[in-house]
Amino acid sequence: MSGLEKTARALSLTKAEITLATILIGFLVLGGILKNIRSIEKETVLVRQAEQSRFREAEVDSLIKLAADDQEHVREEVLQDAAGEENGQPVARRREAHSSEKVFTGTIAFNKAGKSQLEKIPGIGPVMAGRLIAFRKEKGGRIEQFQDFLEVKGIGRKKLELLKKHFTLD
Repeated sequence: MSGLEKTARALSLTKAEITLATILIGFLVLGGILKNIRSIEKETVLVRQAEQSRFREAEVDSLIKLAADDQEHVREEVLQDAAGEENGQPVARRREAHSSEKVFTGTIAFNKAGKSQLEKIPGIGPVMAGRLIAFRKEKGGRIEQFQDFLEVKGIGRKKLELLKKHFTLD
């Protein structure tokens, strides 16, 4: 007697009924496995979403920290202004002195200037400085006339006047 026949006698079932029950149990187990795999995939997606939201929260936290630092800086300026008024030093004069530190008033030899030197000039940022250096290389490393600057993208008559104040072409 085979194992199937022994099981059929013990359970009082026919071989066909036992085979059908075995197939149904197999499908039940297979369904459970597939459901478990899908839940693992969903869990992975949820973990990724949680990590992304955590990073967003970190960005918000860093922005809050920057705002708090800025607020502290403003608070210090207010305290300095109050102390300056008490000492008889006008606030406007101190602010002018503070802002004049940032304004470039000298001249630069354009044909020898580097990118960082060009960026000191008001109205010239990193992009414009790069364009000016590329333009100088294109012209053989030497510019003879201020009118040539009009060929650079972003330089019009107004900016040319500013450049004339700050550049020398020797």
